[in-house]
Amino acid sequence: MKFHNRRIAALVAVALSASLGLAACGGSDSDSSGGGSGGSGDISVTFLPKNLGNPYFDTSDAGGEKAVKEFKGTYEEVGPDAASPDAQVPFINTAAQQGVSALVVSANDPKAICDALNEARDAGTKVVTFDSDTDASCRDLYINQATAEGIAKTQVDQIAEQIGDSGEIAILSAAANATNQNAWIELMKKDLAADHPNITLVDTVYGDDDDQKSFDQTAALLQKHPDLKGIISPTTVGIAAAARYLSTSSSKGKVALTGLGTPNQMRDYVTDGTVTSFALWNPGDLGYLAAYAAKALVDGDITGKSGDTFSAGDLGDFTVGDNGEVLLGDPFVFTKDNIDQFNF
Repeated sequence: MKFHNRRIAALVAVALSASLGLAACGGSDSDSSGGGSGGSGDISVTFLPKNLGNPYFDTSDAGGEKAVKEFKGTYEEVGPDAASPDAQVPFINTAAQQGVSALVVSANDPKAICDALNEARDAGTKVVTFDSDTDASCRDLYINQATAEGIAKTQVDQIAEQIGDSGEIAILSAAANATNQNAWIELMKKDLAADHPNITLVDTVYGDDDDQKSFDQTAALLQKHPDLKGIISPTTVGIAAAARYLSTSSSKGKVALTGLGTPNQMRDYVTDGTVTSFALWNPGDLGYLAAYAAKALVDGDITGKSGDTFSAGDLGDFTVGDNGEVLLGDPFVFTKDNIDQFNF
């Protein structure tokens, strides 16, 4: 399924309307059988983001809440205040004890939560990862926002264009153990080596998806590397914090910044010239798709094997690929010419 401009514009209303209802609907009082019909209201879905208070997950989880309301299930969002490898484990254990039908998780670490997830699965809870995966043995499905190769290439292409395909760049990532971040970074390195020999990656630093730490890491990068020409931040918290620092520094207009961000976070920085372009998918759609995938698992419509198909409400039909992966679509690049068309 492709993520064309017309389609993302049409679906922005989904994310916007969902974002107005971020508060959780309540606890889970469903049965733990993992069965039931889609409209009977007995499917409970708990979303567990990397951390609470993150605008990206506010939007993605609100999309999940919208989907759960559509199929008359019970929605809840829980999670740690800070993203760390084992911080999600207590929430997984609690959800399993409560007998929730499905857990939708963005993993802080590919292995640290596996035992807890498999215990939940043994208890009858379906497990869907989204945004950031675990090992495939720890979940039933992974909802991927876009291919890792596509995400990495989009960011490298943008920074290469912005710095004239030559010079020093750095990466400002999220947590050092974040599955998706590390996969993207490795692919960026390969792309740079193969297709951009005049660009040198001089540093990779971690802001742990914390605004202040990401802000401080940006300042440190510029001090440590005075010839730096560009920064890639493949995390919505990181790119916004880096843009905030650059916007009032002497490096504005001299050091390019791109990565993954939301339009509402980045609009001012695109308007004032701090940022030329950045990319993302629609996080509301990602959560929405994850919730419908969870429903399909609970209903027994799919098992997670390659070739399984299911319907995801307004987004249409999807097919499960290899390793239990479902692909949302292609990254979308935001610029000053299109950013005002979006509100999430």
